[in-house]
Amino acid sequence: MNYFQYRDNELFCEDVALKDIAKQIGTPFYVYSHATLSRHLEAFTSAFAEVPHLICYSIKANSNLAVLKTFVSHNAGFDIVSGGELFRAKQVGCDPAKIVYSGVGKTEAEIAEALEAGILMFNVESAQELDTINAVAGRLGKKAGIAIRVNPDVDPQTHPYISTGMKKAKFGINISQALEDYRRAATLPNLEVIGVDCHIGSQLTKLSPFVDAIAKIRELVETLQQEGFAIKYLDLGGGLGITYEEEEPPSPADYAKVIIEGTKGLGVTLIFEPGRVMVGNAGMLVSKVLYVKHGEARNFVIVDAAMNDLTRPALYGSYQGIQAVDNSVSDTITADVVGPICESGDFLAQDRDIPAFAQGDLLAVASAGAYGFTMSSNYNSRRRVPEIMVKGDQVMVVRERETYEDLIKGEKIPEGI
Repeated sequence: MNYFQYRDNELFCEDVALKDIAKQIGTPFYVYSHATLSRHLEAFTSAFAEVPHLICYSIKANSNLAVLKTFVSHNAGFDIVSGGELFRAKQVGCDPAKIVYSGVGKTEAEIAEALEAGILMFNVESAQELDTINAVAGRLGKKAGIAIRVNPDVDPQTHPYISTGMKKAKFGINISQALEDYRRAATLPNLEVIGVDCHIGSQLTKLSPFVDAIAKIRELVETLQQEGFAIKYLDLGGGLGITYEEEEPPSPADYAKVIIEGTKGLGVTLIFEPGRVMVGNAGMLVSKVLYVKHGEARNFVIVDAAMNDLTRPALYGSYQGIQAVDNSVSDTITADVVGPICESGDFLAQDRDIPAFAQGDLLAVASAGAYGFTMSSNYNSRRRVPEIMVKGDQVMVVRERETYEDLIKGEKIPEGI
């Protein structure tokens, strides 16, 4: 459930009309519902209440500090993939013992920063990374907690760009090689093997891939335990999908049932890295219609948001719902929703039946809380948009709109040019 609802044909975020935010802030902007963020985390946490577990929200989905602080206030930890995300985690007071570090390309500097911070563990993604972490930990006189990210070679039945647990993926270590790498990790003096990690993909809408992956990972955990490894944590990653269009993904409660059953008796603390399912439907991108253009082959609704603000449709061909902020118009039009960027791939929706927007109308792009602002850019020298959080009737600017001066920060024109 989310807290974006119509009241007398006006679209609200909690107790605030989006048109009022637009008047105050201007368009385009991202808006997040605090109540939705809190509710989604509570649904996930309560689903696993009967077993030891740790929720490590995946920062990459939405890294705004106010969003992160909301989750920390509800006792969540974080899944990070860069030194910048570790910096953000520190800024909001996250307990470092609740941070897991994923990613295939951790640098020595980033590893050192994480060790100094005292994170829970690294999810190791290659044999050479084991050696690098061991060397860095040795120089610092520290012991690094590690899990190996194991690819169970299960088809997650999702978009190939966000499928991560198969043999051909750049992520992790194939399950056939994992036992050998665990044995070698045990010989490295500055590593402590404490977990097993698995993440098979993103936007999963069926339970069967999770069930198949757990069956394979369980066998590995039991083998490791029989060999004397003290496996304390089983990190099952994230990946649970949301509804963008007509998908019917499992609820956190249904997901929990199969996970708890599949891991029963292992004696481990379960770690989860939910991202999209926490924030996706907790946010919208609000834009204004600049022009409506009727062409011979297609109609175009040209808005002031663009692919640099929300890149998922251009990058993945992803569906994002299009809603009228004022829902009183009943007429529809088949059109593309496009932005001002000088690329044919600059679209938010294509060949879609949408409300018959007129110039000056406000349009809301739904399910934009995940991989929205966090993937935005300054392409075409466009300023990145503000982020707004609504809590009840409070409107809080949690990131200001960039200025033109922000666009050239750090640039220099050398003498003599």
